[in-house]
Amino acid sequence: MLFKYKFAGNSTVTSTSQKTGLSFAPDTLRESAWFVGKLHKKLAFREAISALHDVVVSDLRFKPKDKTAYKEWVAQNEALFLAEYMAGYDANAANNRIEQIKAELTDVRSQKEKLMAPFYNARQKYFNYLYEKNKEAWFVLDPVITIHPDELFFECFSQDESTYGKLGCNYNVFKQLDDYKCGTTNVDYSSALYEEFQKIRDYKETELKVDPSGFTVQTTHEEQYKEVKIDLPESWVRGFLQVSSAMTLPTIQFDLHPMDIYNICLLLRRFKEKRGPRSLRYVLEPGQPVKVILEPWGKEIICARSIYPGPTRQEVRTWGRRRLLILERLIPVAKKFTVHLLGTGLPSFYIADLGDMNFTLGLSGWTANDWSHAGNFDLLAPRLDVDDAIKAKVFTSIQQDWLGTAQHFAQKLSLDSAQVSGALSAYTQAGRVIYDLNRNVYRLRELSREPLPFDKLRFDNPREEMAAELLKSKEITFNSQELADGSTQLSGTVKASRKTYDMQMVIDADEKIRSANCDCSYYIENKLYKGPCEHMLAIRQSFNKTRIKEGFR
Repeated sequence: MLFKYKFAGNSTVTSTSQKTGLSFAPDTLRESAWFVGKLHKKLAFREAISALHDVVVSDLRFKPKDKTAYKEWVAQNEALFLAEYMAGYDANAANNRIEQIKAELTDVRSQKEKLMAPFYNARQKYFNYLYEKNKEAWFVLDPVITIHPDELFFECFSQDESTYGKLGCNYNVFKQLDDYKCGTTNVDYSSALYEEFQKIRDYKETELKVDPSGFTVQTTHEEQYKEVKIDLPESWVRGFLQVSSAMTLPTIQFDLHPMDIYNICLLLRRFKEKRGPRSLRYVLEPGQPVKVILEPWGKEIICARSIYPGPTRQEVRTWGRRRLLILERLIPVAKKFTVHLLGTGLPSFYIADLGDMNFTLGLSGWTANDWSHAGNFDLLAPRLDVDDAIKAKVFTSIQQDWLGTAQHFAQKLSLDSAQVSGALSAYTQAGRVIYDLNRNVYRLRELSREPLPFDKLRFDNPREEMAAELLKSKEITFNSQELADGSTQLSGTVKASRKTYDMQMVIDADEKIRSANCDCSYYIENKLYKGPCEHMLAIRQSFNKTRIKEGFR
C-alpha cells in the first residue's frame, strides 16, 4: 500500500541558552492544518513526547541469532576437519598437505579481502550515512498530528505492529497560543528531533510549531520540499485500525497508582522469564486492592492504593507485558494510570493522567503477529448494518463538531443511538474517526489523505473472511472447559451451507493453539501447518466474544 508525503523541508529544533523552538514540517499534500504555541509545562511534555518516541522505535519481535558467519567458518574448515580425522593413516603426509592447503587458503582469502575491501567499505559508509542522515527511512511511518478545538494530539504505531501510542495535550499546556487551524496531518519526525527533545528545560522558553508556512506552495522553489513515498505493509495499517476499533468496545476499567506501575516495571527489569506462561494476571475483587501476579514466577504485587470499583470478581491475563516499560518515563510526572482490559488475551489500554496531558498506550493481545492469534476480526466487524445515508449524516455532523459522544450526535440528528454508534464504529474501522478513551468521545481524525481500502484491509487471509460469514450465520455451538494445566479446551460444531463440521481445540496457558482437529478438507490436507481453518477461527472468535461484555458505548 503506497503512501505519498511531501514535507516542507525537515522538522527542526533551534536551541539557545534562553529558548528552544520545535518546528514540525507537515505534509503539504494534505489539507492545511497548523499550530503555534509556547509550552507552559515543559518537563512533562518532554517526558511524554520521549515516551511516544519509544513507541515509534519499539520492536520486540523474536530475532534469531545470525549463524551465517559460523556456517561460513564451518564450510571453510570442513577440509581441515576431515584431514585431521584421517590423519592416523599417514600423519606426516596429512600434516604436510594440511599446511600446504592452509597456505593456499590464506593466500586466497587475503586476495579476496583485498579485492572486496572497497565494496565492504563503501557499503558500510552508505549504511552509516543512511542511519545518520535519513534515519526516518528506517521507520515505517511518521507520526500523525491532529489539531482539535480542545486539544492537540500525536499518534504513532510501533515497528512490530503491536503497540499504539497517543499523546494528547489540552491548551492549558501552552501559556501562549499564537495561531492554529484544526485538522490532521503527518509530520516529519527526524532522528535528531528526539535528541533535541532531551534539551528542553524549565528555565528555557519552548515554542511548538506545526509550520503554517509549509502550505504556501512556491513552484519556483520546488527543491525546498521533500517528497517521500512509503510502501506500507497491509498488516501495519490493518493493525492500526484493529487497535483503534478495540477502543470502542466495553472494557474492565480501574486506576493504578504510579508506584504500582513502577513495581511492575521493576520486577520486569529484575527478572527474565525462561518458560511460560509469560502473562500479567490481574485479580480484581470488588472493593479490594488490585492484585497483579507476574507469571511464571508467581510474584504478587498488592496495589494497596488502587481499589477495584467493579461490581463482580474478574481475573484477566494479558501478554506482551514488557511493552509496559514504555511507561517508565511517565511515572515521575503521572498522577495515575487508568487501565482498560478487554479480556484475557485481548487488547489492553493504559492511560497516563499527566494533568493537562494524557498518554494512551494501546497493546494488542500479543507482541508477535503470528497465526496463533490470527482471526481477531471480531474487533473489526461492524456492530450494526447502517444505511449509507445515515452514515453520511453522522460523518457530516462530526466534521462540523470535531468531537462528541454517540448520544450527542443521535440527539442532534434525531437518530437512533444504536445506528449512530454503528456508523461511528464503521468510520473508526475505516481510519476516519478515532475513539478517545480518555474523554469517552469520538473524534474526527483522517488517518490518510485518501480513503483506505477497508475491504482490502479487513481480513488478513481468505479463511478469516469465511469465518466472518460463519459468525454472521450464528450457526455455531461450542463448549469450553478449563483443564488442570491451565489450558482451555473448546469443542463444538459449525454449520456451513452444505455440512456441519465438528471441531476440537486446546488453547494453552499462553493463549496459543496447542492442538486442534476438524473434519473439514482444509484441516485434513494441511493439519495446522498453514494455520487454523475457518471453522476453528469462527469458534475461537465466538469464545472470545463471551469475554467481552455486550453493549454499545
